[in-house]
Amino acid sequence: MNEQQFQELLMEKGITLSPEQLQQFQTYYEVLVEWNEKMNLTAITEKEEVYEKHFFDSIMAAFSFDFSSNYHICDVGAGAGFPSLPIKICFPHLKITIVDSLNKRIGFLEHLSSELKLENVFFYHDRAELFGKNKSHRETYDVVTARAVARMSVLGELCLPLVKQNGYFVALKGPNVEEELDTGKQAIKMLGGEVEKLDTLTLPGEKSERNIVTIQKIKTTPKKYPRKPGTPNKNPL
Repeated sequence: MNEQQFQELLMEKGITLSPEQLQQFQTYYEVLVEWNEKMNLTAITEKEEVYEKHFFDSIMAAFSFDFSSNYHICDVGAGAGFPSLPIKICFPHLKITIVDSLNKRIGFLEHLSSELKLENVFFYHDRAELFGKNKSHRETYDVVTARAVARMSVLGELCLPLVKQNGYFVALKGPNVEEELDTGKQAIKMLGGEVEKLDTLTLPGEKSERNIVTIQKIKTTPKKYPRKPGTPNKNPL
């Protein structure tokens, strides 16, 4: 996917990018490739692949969930900034908080944010399990996002404690998510969530399946969740 295709495909979905926003994506690509030589951020470094498999893939969440409100979004385990920073470039009014367990990645994200001249973006070096227990962050976010971080039963425990009541957890997943939802539904309910919808989309170039799961937080999460770091992965609900 070249830059023109990227721009045109987004325009078809009602997302029109200004020259400044297109330049931000170009800068994002350059900084990502530069830092990737020093630390492992992504195996994908070819420009057309980055635009499709990272930038466009992240923005696909907006084809399913409406980001036009003044939401405060928390992105859990964002890695190299996906999906939240491509979404932020497209919707500059959003307030973004990113939590990641690797301090070197936080250093990259802080530098990237500065290069992109982003405002209202905040970074925390922490484990999601501890961050979800922190009273300053627990149940304070309008929307929590995660992209391909873990299975739905694990993701629910990491993300739903951060979502405020009546807020949303938006998970970006690959294929076979129905099976994950079947095994994770009980956990999602236990954590205060309810699956609102599942949208199946296709990445335009490589034609691979993507699924956007929207979960509404209908009641508060019991205080014992999330459990200690590592426990959700080792012993999913």
